[in-house]
Amino acid sequence: MLELGDIQSGVLRPRPAPYAATYIVFRIDDPAAGRALLGRLASVVASAAHPRSPAADTWVSVALTYHGLEAVGLPRDSLESFAWELRQGMAARAKALGDIGESAPEHWEKPLGTSAVHVVLVAVSPDGTRLEAALARAREAYDALHGVEAIWRQDCHALASGKEPFGFKDGIAHPAIEGSGIEGTNTHERPLAAGELVLGYPDETGSLPPMPRPDILGRNGTYVAFRKLHQRVAAFRRALKERARSPEDEELLAAKMMGRWRSGAPLALCPLHDDPELGADARRNNDFLFADDPTGYKTPPGSHIRRANPRDASVAGVVRLHRMIRRGTAYGPELPEGVLEDDGVDRGLMFAFVGAHLGRQFEFVQSEWINQGSGLGLGDASDPVVGSRAVSDAYTIPARPIPRRARGLAQFVVTRGGEYCFMPGLRALRWIAELRG
Repeated sequence: MLELGDIQSGVLRPRPAPYAATYIVFRIDDPAAGRALLGRLASVVASAAHPRSPAADTWVSVALTYHGLEAVGLPRDSLESFAWELRQGMAARAKALGDIGESAPEHWEKPLGTSAVHVVLVAVSPDGTRLEAALARAREAYDALHGVEAIWRQDCHALASGKEPFGFKDGIAHPAIEGSGIEGTNTHERPLAAGELVLGYPDETGSLPPMPRPDILGRNGTYVAFRKLHQRVAAFRRALKERARSPEDEELLAAKMMGRWRSGAPLALCPLHDDPELGADARRNNDFLFADDPTGYKTPPGSHIRRANPRDASVAGVVRLHRMIRRGTAYGPELPEGVLEDDGVDRGLMFAFVGAHLGRQFEFVQSEWINQGSGLGLGDASDPVVGSRAVSDAYTIPARPIPRRARGLAQFVVTRGGEYCFMPGLRALRWIAELRG
C-alpha cells in the first residue's frame, strides 16, 4: 500500500480545473537556514492522504535541485546516491533534450538553469483567493528567515478560454497509479505500478527503482522535471492559415497536429469533425487506444498526443516504461482571437513532469519521441507542435490517396528555463531539517 500520508500531494493528485498556480524559486545561502526552511515547509506541504474535498484541491509542494541538496548540507554519501541526471542538472543535459539554438541554456531566463536555484515551491489552487491563502501559509515559513532568499517567481492561471495558449483544452490525460485511490482517465489502461511514480515501491519491471540513501530520504519521494516553455501563438496561427484551404480545414490541420480538436475531443473517437460535448466529458475524452488505427488515418502517428503517449501502438520500447505524470499551467495573457502578429508578450506553459526515472521517462520521451521519430517509425521528423526543428521542419499526415505534408514549420515552442528536482516525502523533509552540519 502506498504511504499516502508521507507522499506530497503534488506527486499524485491531478491539477484542479480551473486553477491558479505560483512557482517560487529560493536560493539558500546558509545551510542551517535552508534546513529550517524545509522543516517549516513540512508543516505546510499537503500529503496525498487528503480526503476528497474542495480543500484537497489546494496544495503546496516543495522540491530541491542537486545544488539545493548540497546547500542544505546533505552528506556526501546521500548526494552521490541520487539519479545522475539530477546530479548533472537540466542545463547540462540541454543537447540531449533538444534545448539548442534559441532554447539553449545561455538564453534561459535567469536564474533558471544556474547553480543559484536550490528550492522550488509550487502552490496550486482552484482560484486566486485560495491560492493566496496557501501562499500566505508558505510565506510564514520563509519570511524573515535569514540565509534564504526568494529569487524568482512565476504566476500561472487558467486562461479565460479554459485552454492552453495555442487554443487546445489541456490537462486531460492522467494515469491511474496503483494504491493512490485516484482514478485514471483511460479505462483501457490498467493502473501503473506505484514505483513508476514514487520511490520505494516496485515499478513496471517488478524491481525497486534506485533510491537515494538512507531509505528515510528516498522513500516516498520522486523526481520532477520543471520546464518554462514560451509559446509562439501568432506563429502557430499563421502556420495553420498559410497551409489550410479553408477555416474548417485550418481547424482540421490543427487537430491533426495535436491529435485532438481544440475542444479536447480526440481524433481517435471523432476523426471527421469536432465534438465539443465529447471534449468536455472527462469520462470519455481520454478513453481510447490507437491499435485500431495503425496507419494513423484518424490520429497521425506523428501528432503530439500520440508521440507523448503512444498507448497500445506498436513502437520501439515498452510504452508503460516511459509513462509519467505531466502537468501544465499557463502563464501570460491570452493572445486575442484572430491576431496573427506577435505582440511581444511572454506567454506559454510551466510544465512539471513527475516520475521515478528521469532517464527512461522524461528524457527518453523528450529525445526519442518528441524531438525525433526513428523509434516511432517516423524518421527524423519531430513533434509538429512542441518539437525541435534542428533536423526536420516537415510533418506528414496519413491520408488517402496521397499523404498530406506540411513543410517549413517554425519553432513554435522555445525553452526559457528548467531544472531537475527531487521531491522528498514529508518524513524526508523533516529528516533533512534535523541534520546537523
